Amino acid sequence: MSDSDTTGTTANAGPRGSSAPAAVLAPLDDRLADLVALYEDLHRHPELGFQETRTAAEAARRLTGCGYDVTTGIAGTGVAGVLRNGPGPVVLLRADMDALPVTENSGLDYASTVPGRMHACGHDVHVTCLLGAADLLAAGRDHWSGTLIALFQPAEEVGSGARAMIDAGLYSKSLVPTPDVVLAQHVAPLGAGLIAYCPGPCMAAADSLEITFHGTGGHGSRPETTIDPILMAASFVQRVQSVVAREVAPKDQAVVTVGSFHAGDTANVIPDRAVVRLSVRTFDETVRTAVLTAIDRIARAEAAASGADRAPDTEVLDSFPVTVNDATTLREVNEQFTELFGEQRLFAYEPATGSEDAGLLATAAGAPLYYWWLGGWDPEEFRTALAAGRLAQDIPSNHSPHFVPVVRPTLTMGVEALTAAALNRLAPGAADAAGVAIRRG
Repeated sequence: MSDSDTTGTTANAGPRGSSAPAAVLAPLDDRLADLVALYEDLHRHPELGFQETRTAAEAARRLTGCGYDVTTGIAGTGVAGVLRNGPGPVVLLRADMDALPVTENSGLDYASTVPGRMHACGHDVHVTCLLGAADLLAAGRDHWSGTLIALFQPAEEVGSGARAMIDAGLYSKSLVPTPDVVLAQHVAPLGAGLIAYCPGPCMAAADSLEITFHGTGGHGSRPETTIDPILMAASFVQRVQSVVAREVAPKDQAVVTVGSFHAGDTANVIPDRAVVRLSVRTFDETVRTAVLTAIDRIARAEAAASGADRAPDTEVLDSFPVTVNDATTLREVNEQFTELFGEQRLFAYEPATGSEDAGLLATAAGAPLYYWWLGGWDPEEFRTALAAGRLAQDIPSNHSPHFVPVVRPTLTMGVEALTAAALNRLAPGAADAAGVAIRRG
């Protein structure tokens, strides 16, 4: 719980069942052209993790203009806007800001202008939608009571942005009030106009490792004088695939993927080291520990089998926790979504093996999390691919150089979803309190 006035808590704040969402969302049509321009500008100017200075400055400028108390420079580029509006719950809406080291291949007239950089995961959509929702909620503050936090997080892609903001004193130094609930969304290669949700563990824990195998280099014509790290590492790559196949129970889920292998510079020289990078995805902490332990055991064993004088070195490159949705918050916010969008727009999905760090913001606050997927692909193209069983082939995924969501209705739906979810968790405002009291009576 926060240290602010909690006269209306999350437990009794929703579902609201009032006219607040319609009233607060009414000005959206008039603001849409500005939001589209903002989105296209952000897409043209992608920035990598902890380098999001331009994006952060625009977020801070707009929040300030809407009346938020703004703090900038959190963990370098993080931005938080706080709008206090009477007693009630503290609701945190989060958007990540960083782009990817991907060269865009979309052909759009607003494609990235930065070589080798692209918003290939839709974080430009997230920033735009949160700024749109923050604007509407500020303008419609007569319809809710409580405290709203609009948080713009750096470096989600490397798994360190949320942790860095927390370590920088996000809560401990009261840069923002401790939230009672954390809400976030992510654009996905689903039909625009759809919302997908998953109760409980919804995204995997992820651990990226770099393992350096040490050998003894020498001339390629005399391998007997060397300890070959390429053979050592290649044996590891093959053997490590047995971890999921033979050490993880069929009822559990895990993925081990080797994504990088670097060794040597020329054909006739055996190098003195080989470097392997791999990614591990799990949904259970016990399974996670077992898989990581097995990877370390196999790496050491392959080095020993090769007669290496030195054990491999392992470095953790990044680490994401399991993302877990709170069942009650999901159910009550989904009731609001159903009322606003219609039941046919919502559907459940299986846990995704992608990873997120938004859950850290909730865990550090002791607050529930609801994290949902926002459809962003052309609806007709999505329906056609789905009917043909060709979603994987015909619809680009996040991180693809072709992944660019359609502007409409993605932005509209994203602003509406964040706004409605926040209103569901906030207390009724003066304009709605009487009607809610009558309905509850």
